[in-house]
Amino acid sequence: MATSIQQTLIEQTVRAVKELYNAEIPASQITLQETRKEFEGQITIVTFPVTRFSKKSPEQTGTEIGEYVQRNIAEISGFNIIKGFLNISLADGYWIELLNNTLLRVDYGQFPSNGKRLMVEYSSPNTNKPLHLGHIRNNLLGYSVAEILKAYGYDVVKANLVNDRGIHICKSMLAWQKFGNGETPESANLKGDHLVGKYYVIFDKEYKKEIEGLVAAGKTEEEAKKNAPLIKDAQEMLQKWEAGDEEVVGLWKTMNTWVYAGFEKTYSQLGVDFDKYYYESNTYLLGKDIIQEGLDSGVFFKKEDNSVWIDLSDEGLDQKLVLRGDGTSVYITQDLGTAQLKYDEFGMNESIYVVGNEQDYHFKVLFLILKKLGKSWAEGLFHLSYGMVDLPSGKMKSREGTVVDADDLMAEMIETAQTRTEELGKTEGLTEEAKAELYNTIGMGALKYFLLKVDPKKRLLFDPNESVDFQGHTGPFIQYTHARIKSVLRKAAYASGSAAIPSVLSVFERDLIQSLANYPAIIQASATEFSPAQLANYVYDVAKLYNKFYHEETILKAEDPDVKAFRLNLSATAAKVISESMRMLGIAVPEQM
Repeated sequence: MATSIQQTLIEQTVRAVKELYNAEIPASQITLQETRKEFEGQITIVTFPVTRFSKKSPEQTGTEIGEYVQRNIAEISGFNIIKGFLNISLADGYWIELLNNTLLRVDYGQFPSNGKRLMVEYSSPNTNKPLHLGHIRNNLLGYSVAEILKAYGYDVVKANLVNDRGIHICKSMLAWQKFGNGETPESANLKGDHLVGKYYVIFDKEYKKEIEGLVAAGKTEEEAKKNAPLIKDAQEMLQKWEAGDEEVVGLWKTMNTWVYAGFEKTYSQLGVDFDKYYYESNTYLLGKDIIQEGLDSGVFFKKEDNSVWIDLSDEGLDQKLVLRGDGTSVYITQDLGTAQLKYDEFGMNESIYVVGNEQDYHFKVLFLILKKLGKSWAEGLFHLSYGMVDLPSGKMKSREGTVVDADDLMAEMIETAQTRTEELGKTEGLTEEAKAELYNTIGMGALKYFLLKVDPKKRLLFDPNESVDFQGHTGPFIQYTHARIKSVLRKAAYASGSAAIPSVLSVFERDLIQSLANYPAIIQASATEFSPAQLANYVYDVAKLYNKFYHEETILKAEDPDVKAFRLNLSATAAKVISESMRMLGIAVPEQM
């Protein structure tokens, strides 16, 4: 809802209470909401808070407030009372003026810069395997939140912290060394991340065989796991890497190069990007200065074995290790250092970590430690925690039988989109190249929308077939609506909108204008709550309302030129809001389908 009429209503309600009941009510206690669809009206004033001043029933109070505001606000055409709710109807002229003077402006929905810088860190892959379904949700959330915050006026830095070192990386390297016979992505005709992932799986299989052999020879399972030759070799390789061994570091660089090339293809297909890459190989030694800083200030303490801890029991948590007794880092050590490094480089006001909810405790501890260390920027840290993605069993193929590979999933989505699109006969007149682009747009749109329409905190069940439904609560339905509007505008040879004033509005026109008027408020809510789901569900509502309007009203064949021009303007505004909303979600909308 446009804020000016709301502000006017709040001001007039405050005056009404003063004049009718000789009482002062703070504007903050006046609650406005959109009128429920089953009742007449567009804005509802909740009258319960006023009854303590009026000493009358909610209905009587609502009637008196309604009569007062209608006398004093020209745009109000009527009102009705439902218990403690005063439903206000706004005149057609208000909605017509709103479209002509606000919604049709070139800069409608654009926010000026707020002068603040914000970092969104997402993806954070390991370089020992390809990206999977969980990474897809992570990347889509991070990218979309970043785009929404940009639209809301932030200077946004998209960051990716790559986990490119550690024992898991050495496992892939060692397996390739022992079993690879010099295989490369080119010789195997495999993406580099898939090739390296293949050797991670081979390591695991061979390691299990060694464990079984040792257990059969009389070792306990725990002893076998520690003493299997492969794990000892991997640990030795990690030590060599940390010591800068030329051969090991050279192999590490080669295999990581393969992986990065593979990741880039996946990121490109997914439509996400990054402004800054951080690598754990460069950051894992960071944080030790901060540990010393905390010891000097008394925030940390040492135990007898020289290990460094922080006591968070006053905050309802426990004691937390921040540095081992031998001086080596734990994860929280390098995360403290990396947080400082990011702030030193970019000086951002806020920083969002997009990481699954299994890390909730870790981030609670990390942010608390930084606050205790007196870091002024720690107040701006936020963990965008999200739930797991499940699949209906047997619906998708999985390369290793447990994890659904991101590349496989995207390929299957495009294939499903092709099948469904051809079944519906929506490819007439398109070249083969245009068809391929359309299938990609629909398949990726279906995947992205389905994952983004659900609140990030919730675990979700992703059904590939349901996501490509052209009539459901899906990306393809919204994409098809956009293509439909563009078709109408093409047939009308629509250029740009100049004001048109019809004599009367239909309920379908008014409802659509009302929804489009909410667009800036939705961007604001989605940005401040870091929730693409709000924007995703809003754009679906816009598409639904447009389709109702399209089916109930004549556009191209409207006899009155003003009515036709007005409806074309309304259509163009709907297309713009749909297109921009979907762009912020990382979803392309076709011009025709």
